[in-house]
Amino acid sequence: EEYRNKMEFSFGDSFKGGELELGLHKKGSFYDIVSVKDCQIVDADYRAILTETLSYFRGKECTYFHKLSHEGFLRHLVIRKAVKTGDILINLVTSSQIPNDTPCTEVSIIEDWKEAILSLSFKGKIAGIVHTINDSLSDVVQADKINILYGQDYFYEELLGLKFKISPFSFFQTNSLGAEVLYSKARDYIFDGALEEGKQSDKIVYDLYSGTGTIAQLIAPVAKKVIGVEIIEEAVVAARDNAKLNGLDNCEFIAGDVLKALDDITEKPDFIILDPPRDGVHPKALRKIIDYGVDNIIYIS
Repeated sequence: EEYRNKMEFSFGDSFKGGELELGLHKKGSFYDIVSVKDCQIVDADYRAILTETLSYFRGKECTYFHKLSHEGFLRHLVIRKAVKTGDILINLVTSSQIPNDTPCTEVSIIEDWKEAILSLSFKGKIAGIVHTINDSLSDVVQADKINILYGQDYFYEELLGLKFKISPFSFFQTNSLGAEVLYSKARDYIFDGALEEGKQSDKIVYDLYSGTGTIAQLIAPVAKKVIGVEIIEEAVVAARDNAKLNGLDNCEFIAGDVLKALDDITEKPDFIILDPPRDGVHPKALRKIIDYGVDNIIYIS
């Protein structure tokens, strides 16, 4: 209960022609939106932000972005909240299509929404409110442009004594306390093996598909060096910033596709950690990984 640190809500309607709704996609439906204002897998701060946002935009008679016609304004509301710090980051995602025949023509509509959110009471604290403009045709949250409306476009979470800076599009495990258990287990595998061989400081570890470098930094204290590879450049920048924030100088983060990046890394690994996206490891990359001949691979799936 109340375990998630991120929720991505969609604007739409619960049935064709119905009033504006903000929630999650109905199971098996590409279009219908289900209200989740009483959702218990997030805490009360999420529910307050969702309720206020929906109420506000219903009052403005704003249109949502239709997936077939590719017309409309409102797309997504993404809320992230750190369990340890209580920081909240709110991201309103719209198209650039402000209709001419609705009150959305007012430039102040986004500013007024921000003020409505800031007037709420929270258990946590708002670190930032951002407005993302996304004109892509696909139904995914991405950014053509990000405007900071309040505070900053990042927040901090803490895991196992380390601090992590998280931006609107950074990948981070959605259950912070669960992530601590998961990463502790990964660290224990390497730590125990290193102690048995008495070569703790000599270990070179690859963290492939490293995201914002969370695993790499938790492993760094028991390794000679950790090399992280991640294809999303923004995540790599965040990983480098986080390593600096945590005073770790034995982490290297490389921006690139794992398949290609492995050819350019000269140091050979003693351990390999894999934490790939849902599609898994590319078969050709997997062959390269196996050919290193390391004794142990930790695969997080």
